[in-house]
This record gives sequence, structure tokens and C-alpha cells, in this order.
Amino acid sequence: MLRQIEGSRAVAETVALCRPEVVCAYPISPQTHIIEAIGVMVASGALAPCEFINVESEFAAMSVSIGASAAGARAYTATASQGLLFMIEAVYNAAGLGLPIVMTLANRAIGAPINIWNDHSDAMAVRDAGWIQLFAETNQEAADLHVLAFRLAEELSLPVMVCMDGFILTHAVERVDLPDQAQVDAYLPPYEPRQVLEPDDPVSIGAMVGPEAFEEVRYLAHLRQLDALERIPALATAFEEAFGRPSGGLVSPYRIEDADIVIVALGSVLGTIKDAVDARRDAGDRVGVLGITAFRPFPNDAVREALSRARSVVVVEKAFSIGFGGVLSTDVAMASHDTGCTLRTIVCGLGGRAITSRSLEQAFAAAALDELDSLTFLDLDHEIVERERTRMTTTRRSGPSAENILRDLGTVASRID
Repeated sequence: MLRQIEGSRAVAETVALCRPEVVCAYPISPQTHIIEAIGVMVASGALAPCEFINVESEFAAMSVSIGASAAGARAYTATASQGLLFMIEAVYNAAGLGLPIVMTLANRAIGAPINIWNDHSDAMAVRDAGWIQLFAETNQEAADLHVLAFRLAEELSLPVMVCMDGFILTHAVERVDLPDQAQVDAYLPPYEPRQVLEPDDPVSIGAMVGPEAFEEVRYLAHLRQLDALERIPALATAFEEAFGRPSGGLVSPYRIEDADIVIVALGSVLGTIKDAVDARRDAGDRVGVLGITAFRPFPNDAVREALSRARSVVVVEKAFSIGFGGVLSTDVAMASHDTGCTLRTIVCGLGGRAITSRSLEQAFAAAALDELDSLTFLDLDHEIVERERTRMTTTRRSGPSAENILRDLGTVASRID
């Protein structure tokens, strides 16, 4: 059914159609609307049988999800930013135990300084935790990926994180085609756990493992992730056949057939990138786009094939490894190391800074002329940065850089000395 609906609400209603039996979460923007909507459905009886558990923290939310999943329930939760970091020990445990929990991550920057707006630093912080990570470009994808995520999680007995850009998607109202219950039931079978705590058939889940077996256990977790590289395309094909529209998959190519330059990115920024690429096409540059839907496991073969004909690759990312550079770029570089293409990185949108098609188009034009630096921070105010660097080198007690920069920008009142 086509509806004008907020992204968070679309996700909440789609998750409800997946018939979760236990939902728990601790509110944190921009995830809150998802959990609020599900809570109302549980309280009203619209989502039943389902237990909505109020917890005191994000760590408790993931801990309850682990317990519910281990007891044989279909479990769901959601979080963002610092909340994800607060639950990080349990995030690793969920993956290590092979529990098929589905979690929405409403992507948001990680402090300090505190920032409630969007980038991908939270997802990047747990990229090695063992969760499958799927990134949505649109609210339609965000809703659809949850249906696929439950089936994928339960087929492989692995947790799945559906990442959607905070505020940009979660709070945007747009047209979304929501499935009906019969469609979801036909695609997503009832949950049959691979491992479950059952008094009549007792087992230990989460046993201590020493050096004699830990490496093998971790390697098996790695193999299950690699299995997902085969299951995701198959489930995406089945989804398209069942619902009449594409969703999921490993990668999403756009105008790359004859592209000399391919732009690679995750999430909602792909829409703006496509606009900039269309403009560069009109200007005569052969530019294309490769969207990455499955970031973990990383689709090396699919990325290598998509980039095999490009002479240059530009990775646009909304996070970076401080002291090193691009995060997504590292994976793309590994996948394309034998293709002969050059690779450049553009970091942008940190802390919710606007990413304009004009700025991207200028960067892509520079890439076409081989004039783009290997690492570019888009629209960075170098004058402000240098002013603070000078202050730090000339004054021992120069004060917190965040407050100094805000004062230089006139955002906060000047200090009275």
C-alpha cells in the first residue's frame, strides 16, 4: 500500500508485520520514533503476541534481546550513536553466540563533542563485531530491508543490523509502499531457532572457550558471514519476486557500464551523488555510481567486478578513521587492488553537515581531470582549522578546541577574560 509516511513509522510498521515476539529498546534520537510506534502497537494489541520490555539502558536492551533470542523468541531492538557504544559488549556477544537478532541503527555521529546529527561513525565503530550490516539508501529500502533482515538472520543464525541515516531518513516523510501481512508471512516463515534454551533438552549457550578452540569458533563465524554473500542475492531475488520491487542485494550500480570514474558510497547520500553524476554526464564526463548495500560481509567480488573497467574510483564516506583516513575506502582498495584503478577518498557530511550536489559535482569534475587529492574533506573550513592550530601552538592553555571554533564562528558568546 502506497502511503506518505515518516521513515521511522514505515520501519516500525514493517517490523510489526515481521511478527517480533520480544521488542526492547532504550530511547535515543533519532531512533526514538521507531520504538515509540512499536510500543503503541503492542500496548493497543495491534501487535500481538509481543512483549515490549522497558529497560534502563541500551546495554540492557541488547542483553534482553540476547536472552529473548536464546529462549526462542524473534527479537528486535533499535539504537543509535552513543547508545550503540553503551551496548557494545553485548553487541559482540550477540554475534559470537550466533543469535538472529535484528536491530535498526539510526545512524548518528559519535562524540565528543556531542552531536545528535547524522554520519556513519556509529556503524563503523562496530563493523568488526560480527553483525551483518545492511545500508538503506531510501525509506523504501529501509522498510524492505527489515523483512529481508529477519529471514537472513534466521537462516544463518546471525544478527543483522539495518542502518538508516538518522533524521535524513528516519524523520523524512515520503512515499513508501508498505507490504501487507499476507505478503510478509509468505516471505518470512515462522522462527525456528537453531539453538534454544529448553529445560527438556538442556544445553549451554555462551560457554567459556580457551585457546584450544577459540580460533576455530571465530573462523566459523567468519564462514557464516561469507555464507551471507550467497544468501543475500538469493533472498533479494525472492523479495523482488514476492513484492514486485527490488530491495537489498549486495551492491547497487548506476550508470557504470561505460564509466571511467566510479563513485562508491553507503546510505542516503547516494541520491545526491546520483544527481551530481547526472550533471557530470551532461558535461561529458563518464561517471557512474556503485552503492554498497551489504557493508558486512563486504562483497569483494561484486565490488571488484563493478570497478574492473574504471580508471579511477572515488569513495564518498560519512566517517573516517582518525589518524588514517577512509574506512569504506580501505575495503574498496582491497577489493580493487588488482584492477589498476586509482582510488581517492572524499570525507563529507560529518556530524550532519549538508552535502550539496554542487560541492560533489565540483569534486567529481576535479577527479575527471586527475586533480582530486587522495584524501579530501569536502567543504572543510581550512581557515578556522589553521586559526585553532595556531592558538594551540602559541598558547599552552588554549582551551577546548570545540568551544574555540564555535566562538570563532560566532555560534557562542565570547569568553570574558
